[in-house]
Amino acid sequence: MADRHGGVLFGLGSAILFGLGAPVSKLLLPDAGPLPLAGLLYLGGGTAFLFVRRSRTEAPLSKADAPILAGAVLAGAALAPPLMLWGLTRVSGLTGSLLLNLEAPFTMALAMAVFGEHLSMKEGVAAALIVAGGAIVGAHGSQGGLAGAALGVLAIAAACLCWAIDNNFNARLSMKDPVQLLRIKMLCAGALNLAAAAIFGQRVHGARVGVEALLLGSLSYGMSFYLYTRAQRVLGAARQGALFAVAPFAGAAVAIPLLGDRASFTDVAGAAVMAAGVLVLARARHAHLHTHAEVTHDHLHVHDAHHQHAHEAVAEPEPHSHLHTHGPLTHEHPHVSDAHHKHRH
Repeated sequence: MADRHGGVLFGLGSAILFGLGAPVSKLLLPDAGPLPLAGLLYLGGGTAFLFVRRSRTEAPLSKADAPILAGAVLAGAALAPPLMLWGLTRVSGLTGSLLLNLEAPFTMALAMAVFGEHLSMKEGVAAALIVAGGAIVGAHGSQGGLAGAALGVLAIAAACLCWAIDNNFNARLSMKDPVQLLRIKMLCAGALNLAAAAIFGQRVHGARVGVEALLLGSLSYGMSFYLYTRAQRVLGAARQGALFAVAPFAGAAVAIPLLGDRASFTDVAGAAVMAAGVLVLARARHAHLHTHAEVTHDHLHVHDAHHQHAHEAVAEPEPHSHLHTHGPLTHEHPHVSDAHHKHRH
């Protein structure tokens, strides 16, 4: 349970840092087009971790991970940020932040419908509360003339769908070295967006804007992604997707003083509902008799009930990573839809 509570804290930290990115990016957009700004944000995220030493005990990425990694880079890093930033040029910072609520239900729906994750009844109620809270908050934004900014709304919605795809791909990679994963994803996406910016003639006006974008990217993209990956290890994509619904509220709260947008009663009411959902999700327990099929994979682990295997050589101190096989196992304990608990209900 301690690991799970830590996962919730990582997930909330990731959501808050990411949520701050939308209103601050809105301030930078007049001096930078969506493509170069997206490139700098991701380069900032990747560069911040270039000098962070990789753990020698983490499992490295392999050639077999390349297709999933490529899909995550394309959907979540190369497509989603320019779409969101382009949408922000057509809606207010508050409205744009609130529209990011769409990422949570998209992520949960894909996780359960396509990737075999599950939510218990209590966890489903928690997720519904978080999404409902976001919808209540979003009701204020929908009164501000969104009909005239329909393309902006659609662009941000498309960005949320791309991030939902990315979240579920990333869940397949979350057991691998998070620093290595972050560097590859961020730097590749930054390079792709800057190349596209050069092709379409978009540029950043002023060195100050470039530096600010790099600094923002190091926190709202780099550190946020690192915490997100750590949370997914423990919680799975569906639960972390539900927690990430806090991000739009964090962005909306910052947009009020930063951009001069005004909050309403619905904003406060929605925040209370979202907080209730997070509390229910953090306290939810899911336990039943379940069977683990045999599986072979590589990740950081200790020799707990799920990792009883022999070593051909002298084992390194725990935790350690190596290719290992889990034999069939039937038992009962509290669990979530992590890499070891993809079973039928």
